[in-house]
Amino acid sequence: MTPKPAPPAGDAVPGSSNLMLRVLAGVVLAPLTLAAAYFGGWWWIALATLAAAGMYAEWLFVTRATGKPVVAAGIAPLAVAGLAFAFGWPGTAWLAVATGLIAVMLTARVNRAWAGAGLIYAAAALFGAVAVRADPQTGFTALLFVLLIVWATDIGGYFAGRSIGGPKLWVRVSPKKTWAGAIGGFAGSLAVAAGFAAADFGRVAPLMLLAAVLSVVSQLGDLFESAVKRRFGVKDSSNIIPGHGGLLDRLDGFVAAIVTAAAIGVLRGGWDAAGRGLMMW
Repeated sequence: MTPKPAPPAGDAVPGSSNLMLRVLAGVVLAPLTLAAAYFGGWWWIALATLAAAGMYAEWLFVTRATGKPVVAAGIAPLAVAGLAFAFGWPGTAWLAVATGLIAVMLTARVNRAWAGAGLIYAAAALFGAVAVRADPQTGFTALLFVLLIVWATDIGGYFAGRSIGGPKLWVRVSPKKTWAGAIGGFAGSLAVAAGFAAADFGRVAPLMLLAAVLSVVSQLGDLFESAVKRRFGVKDSSNIIPGHGGLLDRLDGFVAAIVTAAAIGVLRGGWDAAGRGLMMW
């Protein structure tokens, strides 16, 4: 077999430029996200609301349900919901989104069901992010746990998949994802849980189980978004984040994980103590 020639001098190794863009984007965005998460309140709600509005707009682009009326019909209630959360009126936030869903269904000229699903998806991300951070004592710890689980799953999966390769996870939906990447991401999430347990934020076994659930859900969220894009023949939801594509591309795993985490937390501690319910084992 003839050996593959080395790249000419000065040429980048294939994929290296994309990796550099991913790293640079992470270096900029991760500290901003962590700062907003740490300060909580208006800071975190504003970031979550902007992200939800951006994801909704991208969803409409991906599903070809675009149009100024339907864009406004979805972004307006998300903005109202964000303001309602900031003032401590969760009931108003629910009402705003419910009303917005009706408006979206009435203004969407094509792919009406997909447009409505986009608002539900974006609102679920917003509500989940707000609920997990709401508790003043444990909200930041809970949110940090979810963020690190998602990041560890993504980073572990990326490097394990590229370095090990092997059988594909689901070729029809996401041709590049491998079982090695899925296992590598899963292992990364367990390492995060072990670190939290060592720092006395909970018992080892429950935190490991929680991390395992959130990691699997995060990867399923990634596959779900990939399936939606493949359904409509779209590669990236946008190019807003260098090396990552759009907000949907970057936050797909987080949306699934934060909604799941919020559901667990609310069931165990209620809306105002979802973070405590998530972390107190």
